[in-house]
Amino acid sequence: MFANSNALAPANLKKFAADLQLNTAQFDSCLDGNKYAQAVAKDVEEGNRAGVSGTPAFFVNGRFLSGSQPFTAFQEAIEDALTAQ
Repeated sequence: MFANSNALAPANLKKFAADLQLNTAQFDSCLDGNKYAQAVAKDVEEGNRAGVSGTPAFFVNGRFLSGSQPFTAFQEAIEDALTAQ
């Protein structure tokens, strides 16, 4: 999906599912049902308001870490949060 991030229209997703030999009837039903569309849209909006523009994105006690981060970045953010308590 990452290699085809500009081709995520429903028709393309259905083709990818077929290419992967998934149960296409079940996949299509799930995709077309939009059962989780509202929850996903809400999450995207919350992420946008918080400044998230891509994945991965992390928050450590309100501190925003964008993108892939080394262990030391998380360690520093956690230690800073603990010190502030």
